[in-house]
Amino acid sequence: MIDPQTLLRQMFDAAVASAQPNICVPKHMPSETPRGRFIVIGAGKASAAMARAVEETWKGPLEGLVITRYGYSVPCEKIEIVEASHPVPDEAGQTASQRIRELVSGLTADDFVLCLISGGGSSLMTLPAEGLSLEDLQAANTALLRSGATITEMNCLRRHLSSINGGRLAAACHPAKLLTLMISDVPGDDPIDIASGPTVADPTTLADAQGIVDRYRLQLPDAVLHALKLAQNESIKPSDLRLASSEARIIAAPQMALEAAASVALKAGVVPYILGDSIEGEARDLGVVMSGIVRQVKFKSQPFEQPCILLSGGETTVTMRGQGRGGRNVEFLLSLMVALNGLHGVYAVAADTDGVDGCEEVAGAFGLPETLEKGRSLGLSARAELENNNAHGFFEAIGDQLVTGPTLTNVNDFRAILITDTRDLCVQ
Repeated sequence: MIDPQTLLRQMFDAAVASAQPNICVPKHMPSETPRGRFIVIGAGKASAAMARAVEETWKGPLEGLVITRYGYSVPCEKIEIVEASHPVPDEAGQTASQRIRELVSGLTADDFVLCLISGGGSSLMTLPAEGLSLEDLQAANTALLRSGATITEMNCLRRHLSSINGGRLAAACHPAKLLTLMISDVPGDDPIDIASGPTVADPTTLADAQGIVDRYRLQLPDAVLHALKLAQNESIKPSDLRLASSEARIIAAPQMALEAAASVALKAGVVPYILGDSIEGEARDLGVVMSGIVRQVKFKSQPFEQPCILLSGGETTVTMRGQGRGGRNVEFLLSLMVALNGLHGVYAVAADTDGVDGCEEVAGAFGLPETLEKGRSLGLSARAELENNNAHGFFEAIGDQLVTGPTLTNVNDFRAILITDTRDLCVQ
């Protein structure tokens, strides 16, 4: 027998396992040895694990440098691994990014560059546009993270404040052949939004970036506002001939993770329904919407009959108005629990597949029928904690956090809601 919380954890673990680099990288490695140099570069929370998978697969000579988040490094023999800060960039990331650009400068058509990109790369691979400082980028990132902007909007602005993202790294690799392997962590799997698209063409413009600043009334340094008016800060466009020998492939994505979790549910005898892999919006609003769907299933057997599991992925946002610790997955979950108000037979998990929700070293949390009562027994009001954007603090206090440590991959948020009349489920 298996209880609901254990089943939800097994589903999350399966989602993470499906996107491990040692599974998805080898099948996309080049089949021929280049006549010139073989250089590996990249950035992201999964980039170090991707680099190790390359070393284990590629038998010829290679060299390279990738940047990953602090704590996400794995040992490699030929590819240098540098750790840097996420989600706000730091000097270590800037220095390593400059070294990557220098590494790919002056290559020839006989050389081959393999670029390994995963979520988090936009802050890890950071190189300010001309006239900007690292402090300017840090201020811009901090403002974006608190604004409620979507990940697509965040990356549009980031691309136009960078001298390495928005296709600029691909241009620097020209005329070498370039293959980019991407693990997607963004709704819709658009390559320009995965780590701000350092090796793919960008159809968005400086005007689009300025529109985001205006829409969210971002308070940014004067140097940043000035940079958005300079033509030289426009990103690389699809017509640029320097991208002619460049190819980008998505090798793992949120849909794959949801399907892996669905298989676990089926083995437990519960029918899973994937509602979408690219759901966006305010985390707390999504919690209310999902509570309505849960009630329709629970009381009307529409659109599904219980027992069932509702699966979804994507990337919600949190507009920070309170003084709490944020976290889009836990904010969604707390909003869901408040809206359900202890409804019997409903269990949920919401977590980030990279093991980090917001700025916390916590993947997410579990929501149970007794969640609100647990809080009340400690003198905590779930609604008040939600209003203070302090879902991390709430779930920590009641002991229902989901802590994984570095998962070495990143295929965005994972949400699963189990609706059942029974406490225990059979594993077939």
